[in-house]
Amino acid sequence: MGQLSSVQLFLLDMDGTFYLDATPLPGALDFLDALRSKNVPFAFLTNNSSKGKQDYLKKLAAMNVFVTEKEMLTSGDATLSFLEKENFSKELLLIGTPSLEAQFADAGYLLDSAEPKAVVLGFDTTLTYEKLTRLCNAVRAGLPYIATHPDFNCPVEGGYIPDIGGVIALVKACTGREPDAIIGKPNRFIAEAAASRFGVALPDICMVGDRLYTDIALGRCGVKTALVYTGEATPELYAASDEAATWTFGGIKDMIAEL
Repeated sequence: MGQLSSVQLFLLDMDGTFYLDATPLPGALDFLDALRSKNVPFAFLTNNSSKGKQDYLKKLAAMNVFVTEKEMLTSGDATLSFLEKENFSKELLLIGTPSLEAQFADAGYLLDSAEPKAVVLGFDTTLTYEKLTRLCNAVRAGLPYIATHPDFNCPVEGGYIPDIGGVIALVKACTGREPDAIIGKPNRFIAEAAASRFGVALPDICMVGDRLYTDIALGRCGVKTALVYTGEATPELYAASDEAATWTFGGIKDMIAEL
């Protein structure tokens, strides 16, 4: 049996792991076929909360990758799971894109309350100074403060755009507070959301990804990790890193024989 035969749920990073831009990496589709043939569950997992899962499902479908809503998990989804688990009020100040707002509204959250009971910060590509002011005022007032993920930069074609991490730093500079909880990779909350969704234990999960400080660092919460060298990480970067992957592979295609 292969090295990966004990894994009961694979969490797949997307860009740099499963595809580059809009092209599946070699063996990516074959890997999904192999998982399905063995009845091994999987889910695509992304920290990016600026888009809803339907946006990602459409992007995958354009590559002839057809998955269910259950098989797509964003940090926005995981944040909703966290809020429900912790019995948060339905009255929120949400700083996010219209897509994220719609997702929270569909889940029953009231986003235009005059007196919100908590603050959720997402990756907001529609951020305005007015939103920043409301965010800082609410955090300064001591409301519970949750961020969907910690990334400082979001990769896009041709480079990067500022991500939520810069806003978290701005809010700390203005208010002295950091989020009470950050949900996305490498934090355990997103792994727990996946474990709950699929009914598996954390040690039975394998996170597959190309970033050491998010994907592989998720291993600190008890999941297994598989590092692939088709994106950001290189063998040299890994050798110099403090992170320890359970397994390393040249790419996702090399994992098929180990299932």
